[in-house]
Amino acid sequence: MMRAWRWSRTLASLLAFLLLCALVDLALVAEAGAASTGTTPRFVSLRADKVNVRVGPGVRYPIAWVFVRRELPVEVTAEFDLWRKIRDIDGAEGWVHASMLSGRRSAVVTGGVRALRRAPEVASAAVAQVESGVVVKLLRCAGAWCKVAAADIQGWTRRAHLWGVYPEERVR
Repeated sequence: MMRAWRWSRTLASLLAFLLLCALVDLALVAEAGAASTGTTPRFVSLRADKVNVRVGPGVRYPIAWVFVRRELPVEVTAEFDLWRKIRDIDGAEGWVHASMLSGRRSAVVTGGVRALRRAPEVASAAVAQVESGVVVKLLRCAGAWCKVAAADIQGWTRRAHLWGVYPEERVR
């Protein structure tokens, strides 16, 4: 009697563990949904502070380099199963697992120091200056302007001053 009870308790624990793993996996897949839309090319961001970039789509391929910047924007250029071929701002390409990508949008400021403005117009007052290479959160884009956040400051900058958003793309 005691053995049957232990066996059923072990089986119940195992089933609970497997259910928990499945739920966590579903949550990760749901969160990565925007990063896995199937449309290419598209911009996404890195989900973790450390992301291995491989020379091919699978763990059997060697690691070419490692990104060490969470929320860095990258462009998805191809897909194979759960792997995404990405390109960074410098044009370097490699493969990462889809779970390492997020649909949260970000961009990199390009071309020198740029003003973040209170409103989407050149005559609007500057609320901050942002240097080239700074990663900003992309809040929305319409027309020639995008609203971004850097640290706790929000402002508008020209779309042409950002890498991580397409010229005609609408971001909400």
